[in-house]
Amino acid sequence: MGMLSRTDEMILLAVWRLEDNAYGVTIAEMLIQTSEKKWVLGAVYVPLERLEKKGYLFSYLGKSTKKRGGRSKRLYKLTKYGVDALIKTKNQEQSIWANITISSLEKGYDT
Repeated sequence: MGMLSRTDEMILLAVWRLEDNAYGVTIAEMLIQTSEKKWVLGAVYVPLERLEKKGYLFSYLGKSTKKRGGRSKRLYKLTKYGVDALIKTKNQEQSIWANITISSLEKGYDT
């Protein structure tokens, strides 16, 4: 299991947080809210497909609705492998950030 990219990490975390309501639009909306960056749906669906192929998450079709013209939403859930990847990424991040404070970064460094 390799290290997750920041985009992959954010998408997996959004899926985790959205629980039973994780589909393309809600994932993009959460990413916009949390990153203050504009996310187009293509920038979400491409990584979702890649993450599913890698085994980090799986998808399934929800119930069809009249509001969607009888179409179903493709919903996403993390797999155990996806959860493990997030844990590994979090541990790596904590390790590299150990003993570094915001104030020390703001002060800069001597060269």
